[in-house]
Amino acid sequence: MPDAELTVTVTGPVATVVIHNPARRNAMTPAMWRRLPVLLDGLEADPAVRALVLTGSGGTFCAGADLGDLDELLAAGDGSIAVAAEERLAAFRRPTVAAVEGACVGGGCQLAVACDLRLAASDARFGVPPARLGLVYPVPTTRRLAGLVGPSAAKHLLFTGDLVDADRALRIGLVDEVLPAGALADRVAALTATIAERSQLTVTAAKEIVDGRADADRIAWWHAQVRDSGEAREGIAAVNERRPPRFGWTPPAPH
Repeated sequence: MPDAELTVTVTGPVATVVIHNPARRNAMTPAMWRRLPVLLDGLEADPAVRALVLTGSGGTFCAGADLGDLDELLAAGDGSIAVAAEERLAAFRRPTVAAVEGACVGGGCQLAVACDLRLAASDARFGVPPARLGLVYPVPTTRRLAGLVGPSAAKHLLFTGDLVDADRALRIGLVDEVLPAGALADRVAALTATIAERSQLTVTAAKEIVDGRADADRIAWWHAQVRDSGEAREGIAAVNERRPPRFGWTPPAPH
């Protein structure tokens, strides 16, 4: 395995992307930022993938972006490769779960916040450090963070650059669950298995609507899918017959 790389495994309906850069506490290099959208394109095109997990190797999620090429970073602003990767992750059409151990700082926090759900081990630490570096956090990233935790908590993170522990992250809504050490992987596996078993019509529509990506025409299309797919009839029949549902709807191929 290269010293700095994103690795992908697909087990059943769940794809797992691992951030691997042990020499830099899994900091994202420019090559890794550029690679992430390419990997996501391939996984999104696979109809068997129903959920995506993003995590880090060796007990660390991601300590941030590699700041070696400062000139490139300063010149790019909101057009940076990091923002492009974040936006592609946020737009991924399947549910995404960040499984966070250890440091989740800067670019790592940026990626975690772009996921739909965040589950953390009790040793996880979160931080947004631009104020320590004299940088302006990208506008899409700032707004996504504020939408998740609220304006006051976002300002606290941005103004101070301080690390917060997993319990505080849970209280402010930065993470959805905190698990004891050693229990994170099993909980993530159980959660993604549940998501994969549910109606993908419901799951995919819910993600689009919650994220504000569905206009009136798209919402009408979703309701037509409910009427025409037989998905709801199968779900109700399964309840009445006291059996697991056999949902068959799959998302159409991306345009």
